[in-house]
Amino acid sequence: MQISAEPIIYGLIFIAVLVLVEGIYLTVFGKSISLNNRLNRRLELLEKGAGREKVLEQLRKEMTQHIRSKGIPIYSILASKAQKANIAFSPVQIIMIMLLLAAAAFIGLTVGTKTDPALRFALSLAMGVGAVSVWINNKAKKRMGLIEEQLPDAVELMVRSLRVGHPFSSAIGIVAKEVPDPLGTEMGVIADEAAYGRDMGESLKAMAERMDLQDMRFLAVAVNIQQTAGGNLAEILDGLAKVIRARFKLFRRVKAITAEAKWSGMFLSGFPILAIITINIIQPNYYDDVSRTSVFVPACLVVAGFLVVNVFVMRALVNIKV
Repeated sequence: MQISAEPIIYGLIFIAVLVLVEGIYLTVFGKSISLNNRLNRRLELLEKGAGREKVLEQLRKEMTQHIRSKGIPIYSILASKAQKANIAFSPVQIIMIMLLLAAAAFIGLTVGTKTDPALRFALSLAMGVGAVSVWINNKAKKRMGLIEEQLPDAVELMVRSLRVGHPFSSAIGIVAKEVPDPLGTEMGVIADEAAYGRDMGESLKAMAERMDLQDMRFLAVAVNIQQTAGGNLAEILDGLAKVIRARFKLFRRVKAITAEAKWSGMFLSGFPILAIITINIIQPNYYDDVSRTSVFVPACLVVAGFLVVNVFVMRALVNIKV
């Protein structure tokens, strides 16, 4: 029985490349870019001595640079996720990191395997792009989840500020100081923009569209309606906070209910591929007899088609909108 170690080496190299992305990010930006900080990034930049206008300019550039770069062919598939993740690297820097990681993967494949150079080049490029894509997707998912979790508390903090007599702009400023990242920095940018003359409703609407969050759209619409028609903004936001919290609880409940179905779908989608890889590692000549038949390639295409259909069907079954 002959077992090839190359697939294991491929997996280890990909994991190493994925860890290297996070290492580069933390090395360049330090802990200030982490979402686990108790003090948000905007306040840290202000404490370091940077002026308010300079900090606002830097944060706005980071928040909009990815959307403006959707025209770059390779980067267009990552622009939306990078925008939600608020990656501080510029699009050009991200592409350079992809190429750097691909070069590192190529060196690893050259040292650890005897793969054909052309296939080695293709695999290393796929690893570089894939590792950055997985990393950005995870960052975006984590950041959006934290914002959704922080938003009800932030709105309730606005309500308490309004009820004690603060104007709405001051309420936003209090949220920017008291709430940690990622929402604290986002609200801080809105407070700074309002201080320099931008309409608060427009800033909230732009933030909601940039992050593509329904609850943020509710907040922006509520503020715009109050600015246009008047009314008790504290009571409006209090009701909105209750709605957002109820939606968040319902979303968590739906997520818990569908967790088993999601894992079943992942298992059913991944097990056939894992089984084929395992069989080829343990017994490389297992399919030699049937591979010479005329129906082998059509059968493989049919199976691949069913696997693809299975992925979409299982995702549709568990994708419940809240």
